[in-house]
Amino acid sequence: MSSALILAAVLGTLLVGAMSPGPSFVLISRIALESSRRSALAGALGMGLGAALFASLALLGLTAIILSVEWLYRLLRIAGGLYLLYLGWRIWRGASRPLGAAGTAIPTATQPRRAFLLGLFTQLSNPKTAVVYVSVFASLVPPSTPSWVLLALPPLVMALEAGWYAIVALAFSAQRPQTLYLRAKGKIDRCMGALLGLLGGRLLSDSAR
Repeated sequence: MSSALILAAVLGTLLVGAMSPGPSFVLISRIALESSRRSALAGALGMGLGAALFASLALLGLTAIILSVEWLYRLLRIAGGLYLLYLGWRIWRGASRPLGAAGTAIPTATQPRRAFLLGLFTQLSNPKTAVVYVSVFASLVPPSTPSWVLLALPPLVMALEAGWYAIVALAFSAQRPQTLYLRAKGKIDRCMGALLGLLGGRLLSDSAR
């Protein structure tokens, strides 16, 4: 397989995974709706950096080592599940409060720096993402792959993830989505909070097995 085909196969597979609805999508869309386009784009950049870190660890073989240490992997999953439950609870609790009110999960005045960190921590909160990267690289990146391809993968993965969530940020920061959101803020927030809570609960449940 040529280097170009390797890159296309890896990035295409990861793009499909990135586009699947999950906590990252919920977070970026909510930042875009409640805060600003700039903050949402900063959150997308945090998602991209988190993905690049996972990709780098997978290529270095460190992720495989972590996954082989059962107690450490379980600990990471528990921490990720608790983090998602916390975010879900904050969003649910703030459903009946106006935008920017104290105590909401993502206040209107969210600064890009905080949004960036939220995106980064949310991306890193799901250790199952590490499993995806290890699986994709193991199956699509042969041992004979040129070193330049291995070096190029983390920044390309970052551009892929950040690019997709930038599209989400731009879409949900437009006027019409924001108007629709304001009309049904309570219901939407509770749905988003419940979804994050379910994802966090699933992580915790899987960790208990």
